[in-house]
Parts: sequence; structure tokens; C-alpha cells
Amino acid sequence: MAVELAPGLIHHPGWLDRAGRRRLADEIAAVLALAPPFTPRMPKTGKPFSVRMSNAGPLGWVSDIAGYRYQPDHPETGAPWPAMPATVRAAWDALAAGFPAPEACLINLYAPGTRMGLHQDRDEADLSAPVVSLSLGAAAVFRYGGLRRSDPTRSIRLTAGDALVIGGASRLIHHGVDRIIAGGDLLSEAEDPLPAFLPPGGRCNLTLRRVTGSAL
Repeated sequence: MAVELAPGLIHHPGWLDRAGRRRLADEIAAVLALAPPFTPRMPKTGKPFSVRMSNAGPLGWVSDIAGYRYQPDHPETGAPWPAMPATVRAAWDALAAGFPAPEACLINLYAPGTRMGLHQDRDEADLSAPVVSLSLGAAAVFRYGGLRRSDPTRSIRLTAGDALVIGGASRLIHHGVDRIIAGGDLLSEAEDPLPAFLPPGGRCNLTLRRVTGSAL
């Protein structure tokens, strides 16, 4: 059952069932074989992120000393990003119906002990379309606040198969991941194996984004 956490911020617990999670894990593994994970770096300072990442779709998000941006090719291999997997496209069609197709699927890979600080997703030219998020692997403590960094925050737990839609009045809220809960809510390995591309206790988060304002 969908839960509205704030206007436009909708949590869909267990949106992907076991078969859907396995299918998505296989699709992401195929993407990563073509577009290996890389470590983004902070603009200006070059400090590495704790999260490794890759992308799928016409555009991919990258960050380095030159700044945040979207580009059509892998920053290390120079190859175009692989096509967006069918499962994530189906998620967008179901959860962001009526909006133009997504152009970027960010693949964030969290090892145990990693986190992502509060931030806004605002590098897109089109801010009318929502961001759609899917989770695999270990659970995470997801923190969300308001349009100002100083606004009060709340936290929820995102588990494998959960979907989250960040749109409408919440499109530019500050949000982040405080910690990974290794083993906290995972099914047994026999029932729901951890994707091979994740370390033990790791998490994969996918975010689908519309980047440009023009139709594909």
C-alpha cells in the first residue's frame, strides 16, 4: 500500500516482488558489465564519494572536479551508457505515468558503512517530472526534510523492492541516506540472494530521472 510521507513524496513498500527483484538484479549486473562502477568526486576539492556508481539510459550523471553534470558517455571508458533496463522503464511507466520518458538511471552502490548526505536533485532542466527510486539489497535509513537544508527531517527505512517517488511539492526536498542496515531486513539468501555485484551487506539504489525539457 502506498504511503504519502509528504505532498508528492510517496513510499511504495515492497513494490517489486521476489521475482521482480531478481530480474532487476540480473538487468543491473548486465549494465555494470558494460559500464563498470566508478567513484564520483566532489567538485573543486576532488574528494571521492563513499558511494560508487554507474548509469544507464541516454544520459548519465557524473561528478568530478569540474562539477555535477549529465553526459552521454562513461567518464572512464568513454563508451555510451547501456540501455535502460526494462524493469526500471516499467517502474517509471507505472509510478510516473503521464510524464515524458526518463533519460537517466543512476545506479548507486553502497557498501556497509557508507552514506549520502542531505542534498537536492536539481541538476535537471526539467523539474516538473518526479524522481523514481528503487532499492535492492540491504535496508537503508532514508532521511528527508524540506526545501531548506535547515528544515526539520524525518527518517524511514527503505528495504529491498521498495519504490519511492519524489515529485510535486517534494521534488526539491533535501534527502539522503544516513546508514545501511546490513542484514537488517533481508530475506534469507536462499529466498532472495544478494546481487553478485554488491559486497556482503551492500545496497543498490536506482534513481530514474527526466533530465531535459524536450520530448524524446
